[in-house]
Amino acid sequence: MTTRTSFFRHSEPLRYEGPQSREPFAYRWYDKDRMVLGKRMEDHLRFAVAYWHSFTWPGGDPFGGETFLRPWMHGDDEMALARAKADVAFDLFHILDVPFFAFHDRDIAPEGRTLAQSNANVRAIADIFAGKMETEKVRLLWGTANLFSNRRFMAGAATNPDPDVFAYAAAQVKNVLEVTHELGGANYVLWGGREGYETLFNTDLKRELDQMGRFLNMVVEHKHKIGFKGTILIEPKPQEPTKHQYDFDVGTVYGLLCRAGLEKEVKLNLEANHATLAGHSFEHEIAMAAALGVFGSIDINKGDAQSGWDTDQFPTNIEDTALAIYEILKAGGFTTGGMNFDAKVRRQSIDPEDLVLAHAGAMDVCARGLLMAAKMVEDGALKAAVEERYAGWDGAEAQAMLGGGRSLDDIAARVEAEGLDPQPRSGRQERLENLFASYF
Repeated sequence: MTTRTSFFRHSEPLRYEGPQSREPFAYRWYDKDRMVLGKRMEDHLRFAVAYWHSFTWPGGDPFGGETFLRPWMHGDDEMALARAKADVAFDLFHILDVPFFAFHDRDIAPEGRTLAQSNANVRAIADIFAGKMETEKVRLLWGTANLFSNRRFMAGAATNPDPDVFAYAAAQVKNVLEVTHELGGANYVLWGGREGYETLFNTDLKRELDQMGRFLNMVVEHKHKIGFKGTILIEPKPQEPTKHQYDFDVGTVYGLLCRAGLEKEVKLNLEANHATLAGHSFEHEIAMAAALGVFGSIDINKGDAQSGWDTDQFPTNIEDTALAIYEILKAGGFTTGGMNFDAKVRRQSIDPEDLVLAHAGAMDVCARGLLMAAKMVEDGALKAAVEERYAGWDGAEAQAMLGGGRSLDDIAARVEAEGLDPQPRSGRQERLENLFASYF
């Protein structure tokens, strides 16, 4: 039986009480066992708690230091603090009754004087995780290596001009990939926080892209060597912190994967706030990844419409969430992926209960979004409108053009012979937007 800490005053798992409940420590919409489109709500959404924002971020910003003052953030014995942090983390997983969590190596354990010591620290905490997971429900959605915080990575990891930094990063990833495998992780994520450049005055683009491609191939090769059955994921992000990111958005990353010959091996982990920063909607990025066959998982959060940076807020907009989930459902739903809350409470939200309530509210938003998206799927009117718009392409002549059975000469001759004069038809956008609003 797991012993609980005293950090959270509320220690029992949150229960579903229905939309009319005003109990803050309860779910109003997230009913994990409710069947939606033939699948349990929990299995649709596959929620995960992000270790870094929930337990590692101290509440600082560019203009001020920490505000949270968590008990595991201060002390001389860093490993003892890491163990205490793990205890509190599993308390939160238990209270929220989530099926998954996710971590970076530097979130869970302190960096040592050498890589060997750092890796040993990670493994020591991973052993604690493994022990706790024997009696807890929660499992690992994904692990990843932090290849961006230490100053050695200021010019990138895989794309660094120094081959020793490349080698160090590769060794760090090897350890975390193996730990993720040993913990039964469903995925492994590569997030190139500084894989990009600031100026072409000191950058060889082709060389860096070649390095990145080789690094990705080595990760995939090692995945197969150790028998890891999970999915390798890349998380796109534009700019911030690097001016020109090589992993800017879905289309950019797909191009990188094709260049490296990995478009069949690697999928994408998409974040809502990153989509916003790239000038896209979140549903666009999901739909694009699905169309290209590389949709994998998501970080569910939101940005601030008035801030041009990665604010990592918990999702509160049901409409936006429903649109994203609708695209996920159209893509067939998650396989190894899930919804990771890459989100943090605001730096003034200093009570432990704020962590619980932020996650619970976001889970309710996602649950409502799922129910709304399910109505859209079941009704079928939006799908029918799209099919009607492209119905002409089902004809024999259109299929012949697409299939290579017609040359430009053939097509031009038919247009002249038949005197074609096609006229535009309405896209009916407003009608479809009104239809979408009717699902609330």
